[in-house]
Amino acid sequence: MNDETMCRLALQFLPSIGGTTVKKLLCHYGSAAAIFADKSKNSLLLKRGVPLVLSEAILQQVKEEYQWMQEQNIKICFYTDSDYPRRLKNCYDAPYLFYYQGENIFNERRMVAVVGTRAVTPYGKEVTRRLIEELQLYRVCIVSGLAYGVDTVAHEQALNSGMKTIAVMGSGFKMIYPAENKKLAMRILEDGGALVTEFPYHTKPDRQNFPQRNRIIAGLCEATVVMETAAKGGSIITAQIANSYNRDVFAVPGSIFAPASEGCNQLIRKNIAAVVTSGAEIAEMMGWDIPQQTSIQRSLFVELNEEERKVFEMIEQTSNMSIDDILVALPQYSPSKIAALLLQLELKGIIQCTPGKCYKAL
Repeated sequence: MNDETMCRLALQFLPSIGGTTVKKLLCHYGSAAAIFADKSKNSLLLKRGVPLVLSEAILQQVKEEYQWMQEQNIKICFYTDSDYPRRLKNCYDAPYLFYYQGENIFNERRMVAVVGTRAVTPYGKEVTRRLIEELQLYRVCIVSGLAYGVDTVAHEQALNSGMKTIAVMGSGFKMIYPAENKKLAMRILEDGGALVTEFPYHTKPDRQNFPQRNRIIAGLCEATVVMETAAKGGSIITAQIANSYNRDVFAVPGSIFAPASEGCNQLIRKNIAAVVTSGAEIAEMMGWDIPQQTSIQRSLFVELNEEERKVFEMIEQTSNMSIDDILVALPQYSPSKIAALLLQLELKGIIQCTPGKCYKAL
């Protein structure tokens, strides 16, 4: 375990320091190791009343956490990492660290959160299956919470449709919750998906963890779809969080006599969510087209050097990326270098310049 990894893990065990403070420290120092390396009287950590010395108790927690990570192939994604989810990073309360098993697919081009009641009805199951099956045409990654009900149906349908899916948990990796979904969790990993949590390994699925978990579900995605929910509950919280992030929120309407549809109808009535009844409607409102297979086939045979591949893969992950965003994402390259790489990619026929000096993959 190197110093940076140790310090990253140690941050979560420090007393009296929250995520917002940690991110401010990271913006100032640039790395977790640099935070602890500052031994001066003007240390920002010391000013916040946090001891500069890592206690034996904290070091022991770090060692145990790292041991579990090694044994179960658990990785961490840190706020300053280049592959930290870009949509999540734009959220004011994004976690500075989360753990994951599986693939880092957190910057997929199209990502949709699918949430709903645990006590799902046959109507809710059918709606969830149908909408996700229709979204398969648009190569969408489905994000949900691995809970009973709509979450389970969403993950299962995504897998059955050959789509990538991410499960965001409200516990540590020691306890996959609910236990009945352990097989589903393993299937997600086997099919190229990911399990995510911001909680240390031994964290139990306590009630207060789930509203906290919901902000990651909403933050990872361009849009959140509420399939079926009562007037109160986690799905309503997730929809409200997504709305606060200025993300699109959709809801499937239901009978005015059905308690399980009361929450969806309420979200629509309050203009928090737009009405949707099909995957095609979601795609239309998001401005998505169906990816052309011929374009993908052509791009597979284009020879790219390492620098061209970096730029192309970044553009491919978003529907339309401005040159300013590319420059921010790749600070190691000068503006003239980026311009030259973009020109080469255009000449090779795999990206297109759109109005506003933006670029999209073909």
